[in-house]
This record gives sequence, C-alpha cells and structure tokens, in this order.
Amino acid sequence: MATIPAVTRISSRLIRILGCNPGPMTLQGTNTYLIGSGRKRILLDTGDANVKDYIGHLRTVLMDERVLINDIIISHWHHDHVGGVDDILDFIDNKGIFLNDHTCNVWKFPRSDAPEPEVRNTTIKQLKDGQIFTTEGATLKVIHTPGHTTDHVVLVLQEDNSLFSADCILGEGTTVFEDLYLYMKSLETVLNAKPSIIYPGHGNIVNDPVERVTEYINHRNHREKQIFGVFEENPDKQYNEMDVVRAVYKETPEHLWTAAAYNVNHHLKKLTIEGKLLECVDGEGGNCWKYVAAASL
Repeated sequence: MATIPAVTRISSRLIRILGCNPGPMTLQGTNTYLIGSGRKRILLDTGDANVKDYIGHLRTVLMDERVLINDIIISHWHHDHVGGVDDILDFIDNKGIFLNDHTCNVWKFPRSDAPEPEVRNTTIKQLKDGQIFTTEGATLKVIHTPGHTTDHVVLVLQEDNSLFSADCILGEGTTVFEDLYLYMKSLETVLNAKPSIIYPGHGNIVNDPVERVTEYINHRNHREKQIFGVFEENPDKQYNEMDVVRAVYKETPEHLWTAAAYNVNHHLKKLTIEGKLLECVDGEGGNCWKYVAAASL
C-alpha cells in the first residue's frame, strides 16, 4: 500500500487532502478532494469530526491557494465522510479568513432507510441524480450509486471523464455493502461510464479503472456462483447463512466465518430478489433459503 501524503496536488484542478483518520475500514484515511481552478471551489467529503490535523491541512491549502469552498458535496452518510462538515463550516465562518458574506452550501443525496445525519451549522441541500455542478476549471455530474449505502453517489469530472468513486470502488481491497443487488447494478453504472481514472474515497488513485471495476464484478459473481452451487447440488434442502459458509468458505479460518456469513446473507438476498432462491423459516424460527425449483414442486 503506497503511502498517501497529507496533501497531494494531483492536477491544476484537483487537490487531495487526506482525512488523517486511519483505521481498518478507512485504510490510511478518508480522501477528500478540493475541485476547481478558480477562487470558488468544490470540496468532496469532509473526513471525520474533531480531527485537528485534517482541518489544519485543509485550512493551509485554502490559505495558500487563496480560495473559497463554495460547495461541499457529501458522497454518503457514513461518519468518515460527513463528520467534518461542522468543523469546516466553523473555521470558514469564524476565523475571518474569507469574505464575511460568503455562504458555503452543503449537498447530499437523501437516505431512503433512515434519518439524515445531523449538521448543526447549516441545512443540507438535496442532491439529485444527474445534477451538474460547475466551477472554474471543473464540471461535475452526480450519479446515484446505491448499494454501499442507499444515498451513495459518485461524481464524474466531465473535463477528463475521471470519476470520484467514494466507497463504491476503493484504492485497495474491496468494499462492504448494504444491498448487493443494488451495489452490483452500481458497479455496472460505473463500468458503463468508462472513466479514464478513479479517485477513490480510500486508498490511492486507480489508474486502471475498467479493469478494477471488472475485477470487483467478477469477484462477486464468482462467489455468487459458489453460493448458488450449494443449492443447485442439493435442490431439496434448505440452508441458512452459516450452512453456506461451511460449504463455500472451507479454506477460510473458522474465526472469520461470522464475517463471511454477513456477505453470504447479501448474496442470498440478491438471489432471492432475482427469483433464484426462496427465503423461508426453519424449524427453529430462523431464516433459511432453498432452491426455487424445489419450492415449486
């Protein structure tokens, strides 16, 4: 894993500021991006709350560039992407380093499964699928890509067809998801955009975007084929998540089976949506699944 500096000038229109919040789920930290080449720019994502190093780096960039943040776009509700909003608005409003009448807009696609995160310093404006943001040097198109979360979006920088993938595609490894069926559709959406480069929410720049997204899709399809194979080979039996884990994850250490069961559950739900499996209840009242052909006999 290549080290990501605290601040990286990627191009004349793009500066990456690392969120300084490393962890198992955030890798080296959340990547935030200052986009545009003029005085008023767009910030994508804000890192975690109360991270003084991040706010310090961001403020230094804004001072050195002598620019304003005109819009903050939040890719999705997770704390490591939205958490820093109030801290950023605090120093914009209170430090007297910008125009006194300047207002920074905060944008996010609405969640469909829960209330929105609380932001004390402003009212969040609602992003729309296909919405266009323009600033000097950059034109951004919003694309709703649910699956990781219901509100997840990616942004396409139209000048060079690069794509900000947030947590849909990572710089290293694979991501987690709330809904595999929607996530796979979102991967196809990203693939169809044919991005020239991907700037992820975590990890380093993806210079082979088509190959990387295809790899994500193939990995999930391979695992799904293994899972569905358990039911095809035993069409009269029913299985719960852990039954499938025991059959498919034989080479995985047993202490990791609980985590594997989480992913298996998502695959089972996707196969149910597609009509390939039937969800039912076992003798102990727990969820289980069986082959649809067996259910219809």
